[in-house]
Amino acid sequence: MFEKPLQGTKVTIRKFTEQDINSTYLKWLNDPVVTRYSNQRFVLHTKQSCINYFLTFENSSNIFLAIKNKKDNKVIGTLTIYHALHHQTADIGLMIGERGLWGQGYGQEAFSIVVDKLISMGSIRKITAGTMEKNRAMIRIIEQAGLRWEATRKQQELLDGEAVDILYYARYQ
Repeated sequence: MFEKPLQGTKVTIRKFTEQDINSTYLKWLNDPVVTRYSNQRFVLHTKQSCINYFLTFENSSNIFLAIKNKKDNKVIGTLTIYHALHHQTADIGLMIGERGLWGQGYGQEAFSIVVDKLISMGSIRKITAGTMEKNRAMIRIIEQAGLRWEATRKQQELLDGEAVDILYYARYQ
């Protein structure tokens, strides 16, 4: 699964490799603006912590993907897919680390390509994603990929000291 790169008009999506753990990737993970809506904001990321995370995907059904910009062939973000194979579900996470590319459709295209690939496989009956209610850009990406609001965990997390809801979305096969 995902052995061959997936192609869009703006992005190529391929498996994330250990070579992708570089100074640019570490900069994204340690950038409070990039990780504003992620629990990654509470962690100081090092090369070793990233390698440890990368290794959790080995011998698992979960998938770690790199998003490359077709214009310059540089990695601009990542996607994760956490499978619960016995339940035929997949939960998708997205990070566009290159802030200069935000709002230009790269995240939307990458997220939608992965959703479509999972649907086409036929073995996933439900795709999920979640985000903070304040993360309007991610909500648009999720909804444009065909996922619909399913549930809210009221005041689940803190953002800048304020309790905020986490919104959960789903798309069924």
